[in-house]
Amino acid sequence: MKHSVFIIAEAGVNHNGSLPLAFSMVEKAANAGADVIKFQTWTAEGLVSKCAEMADYQIRNTGIHQSQFEMLKKLEMSTTDQLKVIEYCRKKGIDFLTSPFDNSSINIIADIYKLNRIKIPSGEITNLPYLRHVGSRGMSLIVSTGMATLGEIEVALETLEQAGTPRERITVLHCTTEYPTLMADVNLRAMLTIREAFGVEVGYSDHTLGIEVAIAAVAMGATVIEKHFTLDRNLSGPDHKASLEPDELKAMVAAIRNIEKALGDGIKRPTQSEASNSRIARKSLVAACAIHEGEIFSESNLTVKRPGTGLSPMLWDEVLGRKAPRDFAPDELIIL
Repeated sequence: MKHSVFIIAEAGVNHNGSLPLAFSMVEKAANAGADVIKFQTWTAEGLVSKCAEMADYQIRNTGIHQSQFEMLKKLEMSTTDQLKVIEYCRKKGIDFLTSPFDNSSINIIADIYKLNRIKIPSGEITNLPYLRHVGSRGMSLIVSTGMATLGEIEVALETLEQAGTPRERITVLHCTTEYPTLMADVNLRAMLTIREAFGVEVGYSDHTLGIEVAIAAVAMGATVIEKHFTLDRNLSGPDHKASLEPDELKAMVAAIRNIEKALGDGIKRPTQSEASNSRIARKSLVAACAIHEGEIFSESNLTVKRPGTGLSPMLWDEVLGRKAPRDFAPDELIIL
């Protein structure tokens, strides 16, 4: 079955730089029913300066105060290892996706990994050279917008289009860059604002605890859902504590698939399952008392009762004043 919602299980750096751990995450994401598992492609040297400080949430979640460079260096995954992960994804029947954080990583994804889709992380939405380069590579793009204003999103989309990627190949994800995100900071209606402002497909990259906000986003029209997951929230690392564990990821996927079915096609009509119930729940015109042949139907000798297998009560005005074609017993369906 083709699903309308593309579910991204965000591994991010929750593999902790371990290939066996990455393989386990691929297997768990596939078992949960996610469409794709997403990693990140970068080197610490290309991503961050040696003096950059850790974010507050990274210090809070790791319990360690060090430089971003020191933290990220331990979480790198080489091109060779990512190629092994891509092959393992093929074996497990789940797509591989990754976010590049610099132009060299974009080239690796396009030229070595041969992917036709890239996820642009929130931090790169104001990176003009990056946007021009990724827009020129001809891939479908998923763009996260954490920390961004509507104006910054507009400029980013225009830059990507001018570089060669048409808007219809871009999906924009509403996102709040805080791990975990407080419910009061979600502002899920902003996803709809983005869709109305720019005429793009939209989705939601979810950093809240639990699964309900992602499910709500689908009900509101998200076509892509991204959610961090981990094998164990107690593992060391900056993102584990704001991630779903495998059973939770599976529950989220199942709930989203149910919401997809429940949304339907938008046409209001009786379903097949309702057909038999309409005979029971609706009503018909019946005799309120004994009615003799030739007697005039009136408000005193007609009433409305179940079942709905006779004349519809909507014909009430047409029946009043007509002659009874035969005798009717009390509670008998009126037949003309």
